[in-house]
Amino acid sequence: MKVKEKVIVVTGGGSGIGREIVLELLHRGAKVAAVDINEDALKQTYELALDAKDRLSLHILDLANKEEVDQLPEAVVKIHQQVDAIINNAGIIQPFIHVKDLTFSKINQVMNVNFYGPLFMIKAFLPYLLQRDIAHIANVSSMGALVPVPGQTVYGASKSALKLLSEGLHSELKGTSVGVSTIFPGGVATNITANSGVETTMAIKNPKLTKIKLLAPKKAASIIVDAIEKNKQRVCAGKDSKFMDFLSRLSPKKAAKVISNMLS
Repeated sequence: MKVKEKVIVVTGGGSGIGREIVLELLHRGAKVAAVDINEDALKQTYELALDAKDRLSLHILDLANKEEVDQLPEAVVKIHQQVDAIINNAGIIQPFIHVKDLTFSKINQVMNVNFYGPLFMIKAFLPYLLQRDIAHIANVSSMGALVPVPGQTVYGASKSALKLLSEGLHSELKGTSVGVSTIFPGGVATNITANSGVETTMAIKNPKLTKIKLLAPKKAASIIVDAIEKNKQRVCAGKDSKFMDFLSRLSPKKAAKVISNMLS
């Protein structure tokens, strides 16, 4: 599906990959409904849209609130007259601690944003997408859904749930007008740690990790939009994601050990 002149909803559009997705879509001629819980961040995205502001609408809501999400399709259609695709990009990480030390309030928050948020979006928008001659759903999972990361186990579980939801949708929607892509970014140079309310820990300050070259958010956004335009079912974004995807297929035990050793 070529994105030019299409109406695309992007969650997490206020910062990081989401902001770059919004700008990339506008650059390619799309109309965009940017969604985020942070009003100030959305306004910053709006200012960066420059001469494409007339094709951008801002929607402030909590993705974990089903009632708010249920009202979003009509709000988007009222402004843009249609909706052709959704990109479930918004996500948060957990504090870098083990499951035994993680509170249920934080577990619920991670699952609500990373899994239930996309599920609410899909349930709300799918009836509208099925009415279009061609439409698309892109779900941004994570390399953490491919291999376990100690200290991010619940985050990985939430992204694994999104992975299987996305893959199941792809099978269920075969023969319809709606394509489905699942994206697995590796390390991306964003401020997800701060946005998640997570303090930097020794695990993140590990010298082995600081040597890893992170994917630029702009490049990640381009990969995601390309996946939609080429109707790709599965995309690993970044060399680290591609490598861990390969290694986890070849030897899940070895892949887990590699990550564990890096974080030890």
